[in-house]
Amino acid sequence: MKELFSVEYRTSSKPDQQHMHSHDAFEIYMFHHGKCRYAIHYECYELAPGDILLMNGLTLHKANVPSGCEYVRSHLHFSPELVKDMLDTIQAKEVLEAFGSRSHYLIRTGDDIGLHRVEEILKKIHELNRSEEPDAKNRIWEMKLLIGQLLVNVNGLMEKISPPLKSRGKTNHVERIINYVQTHFHEPITIGLLANKLSLNKSYVSHVFKEITGFTVMEYVMICRLKHAKYLLENDGDKTIKQIAYESGFENPAHFSRYFKLKESLSPKEYRKQQLSFYQ
Repeated sequence: MKELFSVEYRTSSKPDQQHMHSHDAFEIYMFHHGKCRYAIHYECYELAPGDILLMNGLTLHKANVPSGCEYVRSHLHFSPELVKDMLDTIQAKEVLEAFGSRSHYLIRTGDDIGLHRVEEILKKIHELNRSEEPDAKNRIWEMKLLIGQLLVNVNGLMEKISPPLKSRGKTNHVERIINYVQTHFHEPITIGLLANKLSLNKSYVSHVFKEITGFTVMEYVMICRLKHAKYLLENDGDKTIKQIAYESGFENPAHFSRYFKLKESLSPKEYRKQQLSFYQ
């Protein structure tokens, strides 16, 4: 069952400050305490205690926590396949719609009583996951029911609480930069070009992006290029390494191979072979 979900409750471990990542699972994330700017898709959020993020994990996302600051959060990663049969039975399939219709959804709860109910259920899921219940079948169904309850309660909060205000100022500029990079990563990109396209000062582009996200613009460009290259290596066996390098925005195949091996500890060819062997 563990491959279908993972859960952490009120964990305070620090995230990898340079790691923009994605995963196959849906995610329910709750921010409890501390300081965090969360970058996801085209947007950045300055999180407040009680904020809940619903995410389709395939979208690039990253928590940026300033050095020395607390960072307490809970999260549940789960495969929709784990709960679909149970949701069908209780005729509540619509509780998964928020994960599919958008890349993410932010619920700003404040101190709403519904928030405490959501946290109680997350805690129960965490405790059940750590228990040594001898009857595995009953444990699986208990877990499904708890996740179903969590989804129903989260959807209740979504309907009750108005969406947060659109971001302003610095975060708005960073969202525009992220939007442009995710759309044009396969093209040549420089700080000067970004500044010109977005009508911003060149030094401001570099400074504000680093301040809000925790990494540089060009690091983010390379993250997007690498993610796209990995997708092509895994899903398009007809394309050559050279084609994938250029289609992903790398200046030449040699640079692509060096960078790929630096980040993945495998050459592109070795990575493709490893991924394809998984399906055989």
